[in-house]
Amino acid sequence: MIELHTHSFLSDGELLPEELARRAETVGCRVIVIADHVGFSNVEQVVPALLSAAKKLTEAGALVVVPGAELTHCPPGQFAELAERARALGARWLVGHGETLVEPVAPGTNRAAIAAGVDVLAHPGLISEEDAREAARKGVALEVTARKGHCLTNGHVVMIARRVGASTVFGSDAHAAEDLCSREFADRVLRGAGLSPEEVEAVWERTGTRIQGRV
Repeated sequence: MIELHTHSFLSDGELLPEELARRAETVGCRVIVIADHVGFSNVEQVVPALLSAAKKLTEAGALVVVPGAELTHCPPGQFAELAERARALGARWLVGHGETLVEPVAPGTNRAAIAAGVDVLAHPGLISEEDAREAARKGVALEVTARKGHCLTNGHVVMIARRVGASTVFGSDAHAAEDLCSREFADRVLRGAGLSPEEVEAVWERTGTRIQGRV
């Protein structure tokens, strides 16, 4: 199991990165991305802290921890600048906080995140075909999420992604221990979003390929 989207208490999660990693290991994860929420207000503190924690945890050998960042409620016009700063500080996996139905995310955020070249556009809500087509062109994956509320548009995301040839990936968006998903549960979420068993297997193959260069 490769988990691409989790949060520690360096942002709004409940667990230390160390405990989050241990609990992920117990549900079968072999790779976990910790992508805490960042903006210009905290990126200078959060990303270096995750980089340090990820290095020590990966050295311990139980699983691979990838330091990431979820660029969150960033004004669209500043998204590229924030992405560049997060990368410069050591974030190896960038998540764009997409236009979910359950938060007042600024219109245009999906397109700005795609243009900035994030790795994954999380919970992109009712993403337009135009934006999804641009994600396919740029190699930005669209997230199918297990997170309550954010998951309301999973079916739409899969439908649009399939129509334009965009890639989909799974993310638990875990903020607490009980949010972490086993592979079996993740597969059920993907199937519930409308993916066939063959498409679900393809999701995990793409995920493994995508994360290889970041560990």
